[in-house]
Amino acid sequence: CHLIHYLRLSHHLIVLNYLICTFDKLKSVSSEDIKITDAVFDGVEVRVFEPPVKGDESLKRSVVYIHGGGWALASARTSLYNNLCRIMAESLNAVVVSVEYRLVPEVCFPEQYHDALRATKHFLQPDVLAEYSVDPSRIAISGDSAGGNLAAAVCQQLSKDEDLPVRPKLQALIYPVLQAFDFNTPSYQQNMNMPVLPRYVMINYWIDYINGDYGLAHELLVNNHTALNVGRALSFRARLNWTSLLPPSFKKSYQPVVQTTGTAAIVERLPALLDVRAVPLLADDATLARQPRTYVLTCENDVLRDDGAMYASRLERAGVPVTLDHFHDCFHGCMIFTVWPTDFSAGVQTRNSYIKWLDENL
Repeated sequence: CHLIHYLRLSHHLIVLNYLICTFDKLKSVSSEDIKITDAVFDGVEVRVFEPPVKGDESLKRSVVYIHGGGWALASARTSLYNNLCRIMAESLNAVVVSVEYRLVPEVCFPEQYHDALRATKHFLQPDVLAEYSVDPSRIAISGDSAGGNLAAAVCQQLSKDEDLPVRPKLQALIYPVLQAFDFNTPSYQQNMNMPVLPRYVMINYWIDYINGDYGLAHELLVNNHTALNVGRALSFRARLNWTSLLPPSFKKSYQPVVQTTGTAAIVERLPALLDVRAVPLLADDATLARQPRTYVLTCENDVLRDDGAMYASRLERAGVPVTLDHFHDCFHGCMIFTVWPTDFSAGVQTRNSYIKWLDENL
């Protein structure tokens, strides 16, 4: 059984890596005026996209962008993310900092989180912002999928840092992965076999990220790690109770999967399952209340749809201005598929909506 899980995941990763490498050979979207430089921010590699100075303009807006890929794939330098960040820099006339955090299997949690946090805090220093001519009052933190996870976790930590001289104005999360507590939310049940990100693949991404064992996959799938007899999980249950956090159109006729008796040893072996730095949806209300104005993009055909929707609901209840931008006909990962031969309308549609929100709010 463990071997089957491993082979299925290996095949999935091989296919995704092939696609990423293939797209990397394609011609990038033309934006000759955008200056692209590679730098190191507090030991973390980043790629910086700078639009040209226009007229008597002094300071620009900025976006710190954290790419997706299950904490294990892709790069700030791949054409897919290079194109997205170039288009963002050009469309928003903003400095975009794309974070090249280290990946599984080189490192596991919490190193990806630490990389993203270190790079972001370095950029937020007044002298660094001045070097890039960035307005310290107009900075967004953003990311997609696993990058959305890291962006949310970084934002939460920044909100707790009392000595931080500059804070982000916005956070923008694109189909973010935000919890490993319940793998039977309505969207996980509805989209369990959906291409690009089936449920078993997302569970295995989590196992790799928190340095677990594929033998635990089935236990996680049936929520044995958060059963009613798992004391450490009880206090968190209300923070992601989808029966109260999701709208009826998301809940449909699905029922909660709550085990009475499970396996408490899982969270003892893998404490990251309940670590808010890995699982931002588990943050307390006080932390959520300190978050900046937030944009959350979700797709109907995505196991992670309800992660984003629940986070939007909890932020809104905590008093944070939130825009939940839901796309009924779109799928996980679609925003980066905007270049031939995968120039999907879903990618262009979601990207345009995301950039429009940033333009209007940043």
